[in-house]
Amino acid sequence: MSASASPGAAPDAAALRRTARLLNLGHALDHMFLLIFATAVGAIAAEFGFARWEDLMPYGVGAFALFGLGSLPAGRLGDLWGRRRMMLWFFHGIGAAAILAALARSAWQLAAALTLLGAFASIYHPVGIPMLLQHAKRPGRVIGFNGLAGNLGIAVAALSTGLLVQALGWRAAFALPGLVAIGCGLLFARVCPHETETPARRTARAPVALAPHRLARALVVMTAASVTGGLLFNFTTNGNAQLLRERLAGTLDDPAVIGALLAAVYALAALAQVVVGRLIDRVPLKPLYLGIVAAQVPLLALAAHAEGWWLVAVMLAVMVVIFGSIPFTDAMIVRYVDDRIRSRVAGARLTVSIGASSAAVWLLGPVVKAWSFSTLLWAMAAIACCTAAVVAWLPAEEAAGEPAPAAR
Repeated sequence: MSASASPGAAPDAAALRRTARLLNLGHALDHMFLLIFATAVGAIAAEFGFARWEDLMPYGVGAFALFGLGSLPAGRLGDLWGRRRMMLWFFHGIGAAAILAALARSAWQLAAALTLLGAFASIYHPVGIPMLLQHAKRPGRVIGFNGLAGNLGIAVAALSTGLLVQALGWRAAFALPGLVAIGCGLLFARVCPHETETPARRTARAPVALAPHRLARALVVMTAASVTGGLLFNFTTNGNAQLLRERLAGTLDDPAVIGALLAAVYALAALAQVVVGRLIDRVPLKPLYLGIVAAQVPLLALAAHAEGWWLVAVMLAVMVVIFGSIPFTDAMIVRYVDDRIRSRVAGARLTVSIGASSAAVWLLGPVVKAWSFSTLLWAMAAIACCTAAVVAWLPAEEAAGEPAPAAR
């Protein structure tokens, strides 16, 4: 997205729209690639000689670890080197890594390719979202639709991976989306205007000026809530396919149909982000955030014991409140942090939160194997309680401060 050479210069609206569409598509691809392995793990485990899918799951932890750890350098480079350049690395790199995953001949080769994929995937959130928001007049609405795109990517992963695994094998489930990502990178290079200055040189202030101690408190809450929320996100999105297969056994056994059902759940739940995004522009942030995370606790407890089609209904409700909690951290960054350092702040937050929550990918298989999905879901309800306690410490909206004066 083109940065104006002077504060008063208006960016080209058509170029902004084209770039925004590709940035939203990039969010969908980012989440899609991270979920291909979890959706296809059963087929991959069978080919590589693993008796159980749970034993292969820990090989995917590198992708999620680098997805978090890579956010810090990605955010720094986004501010200092340029967001457009970093997004080009994102599209081409994640596509190439997916093709390498398709060529893997052992579990360790696949683990290496997935780790590389996670490194390139780490670019999107600290770079793409600040790039999308830098000219937004209604950031909540933009965040909501961007979140919808990201979660539709999760739905597409569930649907396309199931279909491709059944029709062409699991390798095609990596290779074909990889080619699509590279094509998107070529298109992004063509339609996205060059930046005339790096974000670090911009002077525009955050919409709301927080006192230093309140800003520090908000950033701590944002990071801690992201850790606990990320654990829930990773446990559900990586485990839901296997949970459905287990609890719908005998009722629904076709992997492609289960993938389509899960895709429908994710697509419907993703609409929550659009609603939440609009509400963020209209109502105080803290009570809205607290209400959504508090609702996760009873719903996860219900899911621990739901069976058959009741599980599908409860799973939809669970994913609504988990997806619905995602826009708040980006909303806080755009509200309280100057654009010149947003990528670095987002990168630091993501390094901690995603790096810690990647443990969910490593723990998922062993926990389910040892104690069952019911125990895991009760543990997730306890994690949701921690999230609510953290969000309750967020500074109230009326204490946030007055709008910062426009930079001159």
